[in-house]
Amino acid sequence: MQRPALVFDGDCGFCTRSAAVARRVLPAGCAVVPWQGADLAAVGTTAARAHEEVLWVPRTGDVVGGARAVAAALREAGSGWALLGRLLQLPLVRALADRVYRVVAANRMRLPGGTAACALPPRPDAGERPAA
Repeated sequence: MQRPALVFDGDCGFCTRSAAVARRVLPAGCAVVPWQGADLAAVGTTAARAHEEVLWVPRTGDVVGGARAVAAALREAGSGWALLGRLLQLPLVRALADRVYRVVAANRMRLPGGTAACALPPRPDAGERPAA
């Protein structure tokens, strides 16, 4: 990718609707692309990661995911969006944003536009009980 890009899950209705909003607020020089059509290996990431979280691929190629990707995209959007993106970088806010992002990602199939295709695969440790 030669320009900054927001990479989302194109099979997820909620993600696709969110990407449509991103297309409206990001500058023309930014791409908003489904991971299914992106050359993920070229930017140093995997389909497994892209399936689990939204990714931001800046010109530098340092891929970030989840709430940090949202914050980076907001900063790139400029204006009031950039202020919100910078706010999401503050340590306490970032910790909260990470948690909120994980809850939204885990429940995206239940959100507006979501379908069964939006569900994340079960985590390998989901059925294991902690050792006593």
